[in-house]
Amino acid sequence: MPRDEPNVGVLLFLAYRAMERRVLEAVSAAGFDDITLAQARVFQRIGPDGTRLGDLAEQAQVTKQTAGFLVDQLERAGYVERVPDPSDARARLVRVAERGRAALPVAAAVVAEVEAEWAAHLGQRRMAALRDTLVRLREVTDPYAR
Repeated sequence: MPRDEPNVGVLLFLAYRAMERRVLEAVSAAGFDDITLAQARVFQRIGPDGTRLGDLAEQAQVTKQTAGFLVDQLERAGYVERVPDPSDARARLVRVAERGRAALPVAAAVVAEVEAEWAAHLGQRRMAALRDTLVRLREVTDPYAR
């Protein structure tokens, strides 16, 4: 690799950051202008049935205290709610609340738009190969993949 070219990790991060910025801008423009980048990074890790705070912290690679602070902010703004964990009466889950559910289609539309732009730039075959490669790479890089 030539010294002036970024490594693959940096290249992946640049693409991710570009999509993340577009999503956050669109969500803000749609009236969800009180969500921060840090909050969004925790919010996007909430599973469909809810996720425990400790798991959110681990997945977002922040301390449990930081995740708790961000979830508190998201809860006050109506994006998430804390509910009892049906598998453990002592535990609570963070679950997407009504306002959060309203923001999800806005984010999903932008993700689809960005992916379509990337496919137009790369071509359908390369985009499909990129997706396949990243899905396969996730097998060894994402301990939270199901």
